[in-house]
Amino acid sequence: MIVQMLLIVVGLMLAAVVLVGVGERVRLPWPALMVVLGAVVALVPGLPDGFAVDPDLILPLFLPPLLFATAQRTSWALFRARWRTIALLAVALVLVTVTAVAGVAWALIPGIALTAAVALGAMVAPPDPVAVEAVAGQVPIPRRMISVLQSEGLFNDATALVIFQMAVLATVSGAELSPLGLALRFVAGAVGAVAIGLVVAWLARTVLGRLTDTTGRSALTLVLPFATYLAAEEVHASGVIAVVVLALQLRATADADEAAERITQSSLWNVVELLVTGVAFGLIGLDLRQVVVAAGDDLPRMLGHAAVVCLVVIVVRTLWMLAARRVVRRGDDAGTAPRTGREAVLLAWCGMRGLATLALALSLPTTLDSGAPLPYRSELVLIAVSVLVVTLLVPGFTLPVLVHALGVDDEAEAEQRAEREIVQRARRAARATVEFERRIRELPDEVGSRVRERVERLDAVLTGETHSEEERHRIAAVQAVRGQVAEMQAAALAAAREEVLAARREPGVDPHAVDRVLRRLDLRTVLLD
Repeated sequence: MIVQMLLIVVGLMLAAVVLVGVGERVRLPWPALMVVLGAVVALVPGLPDGFAVDPDLILPLFLPPLLFATAQRTSWALFRARWRTIALLAVALVLVTVTAVAGVAWALIPGIALTAAVALGAMVAPPDPVAVEAVAGQVPIPRRMISVLQSEGLFNDATALVIFQMAVLATVSGAELSPLGLALRFVAGAVGAVAIGLVVAWLARTVLGRLTDTTGRSALTLVLPFATYLAAEEVHASGVIAVVVLALQLRATADADEAAERITQSSLWNVVELLVTGVAFGLIGLDLRQVVVAAGDDLPRMLGHAAVVCLVVIVVRTLWMLAARRVVRRGDDAGTAPRTGREAVLLAWCGMRGLATLALALSLPTTLDSGAPLPYRSELVLIAVSVLVVTLLVPGFTLPVLVHALGVDDEAEAEQRAEREIVQRARRAARATVEFERRIRELPDEVGSRVRERVERLDAVLTGETHSEEERHRIAAVQAVRGQVAEMQAAALAAAREEVLAARREPGVDPHAVDRVLRRLDLRTVLLD
């Protein structure tokens, strides 16, 4: 059985790698294709009816690395500038969605406990930042709007997770669900998570400062999200918020001279994110097989309930975005969204559910405290997975057409201008540091003589003659000039990196644009070294 599960995991990883290439060729998001593959896998005979992973391990295995990878693409300045939008989407919208879904599920499914209906609402409420980046990142959507969706996704998981855990606890124990208890637990968990994230980030920076090996430093950052998540959950704080704070703080305190390390870690986390996402979405098909088998003759009825819940989720998000537009427009930050009706429609359409919904659905307990099976578990999981599939596949295959129809891709040129402004800042910093113009004018103009000298040296090499004393002095002089030029380039690149990192900490600056410029500088620095 262990060998069979290992083969399934390896197969899902290979499928993810292949579908990334296929998605690029057919211009479709590969996570959506992975969901289709998972549905096909569910029909393959001979596979196990369920993937035997302890439900308590689902969240710690999948959420920490993916949250950490996504949070590294944003910044503290962005969160401070867009707190109004984040509060409206990551907290208020989650609460409204949970309430609406719980009410509909309680009315549709006779005999279901209200706490179980609330747990279902918490499972399907939070859009996923990983799905947003994988799907919307391939479409010419303004980065301003993608960053809003990512910011929403990073914090709505925490809100939904607290509600889910309290609802499940009340369901399996038979206790009542207290709104006041929910609020107090969320606040306490958030405060504790922020403290844990900041402390771990400080400790990590202290340790990283003593490690000189790039491989060891990258390995430490790979372990940190899991350790932080587990530490926060152990003290009943929010592991999600702790991991996000850790990633933000590590990026905020990064050294400008860590060029090689940034390149290594970026490649490492891209690979980790791809493989973990592929396995997680592949699990949809494997778990769906078990759910379909358990549903039996009730499958049509369950699918009808799932269709109603999907409609409720989409309608609630659309109405909320249209209403939120009026609140957001009163803010001072031009980077917030939605500010127009077109943006509200697009953000509503980009409410892709993903790994958080999947992880919560798979972590649903199978039994009550009394030992009896959890009522309606199969239907709850089926509805959650159905919402995930609909909200991921439908936008994934229709988003390019919608973006073109709404005309929101017109902002692409403005964002390119913003990136060019960051480049200009880096260039000015580099020139001011090393005084390029003055140094270059001081260098002697010996292009013609150097060509002749190199031809003469080539003749000497071909004839076996050794360099004369005068020629050796000349070579030493040339090498000295080259050393000065290399020093000038190193100083220029260092000044440019400092300026770019300073820009990343400023409100209103797109971290994604900064990271693109910073990566080009890092690559040039490594090549120079």
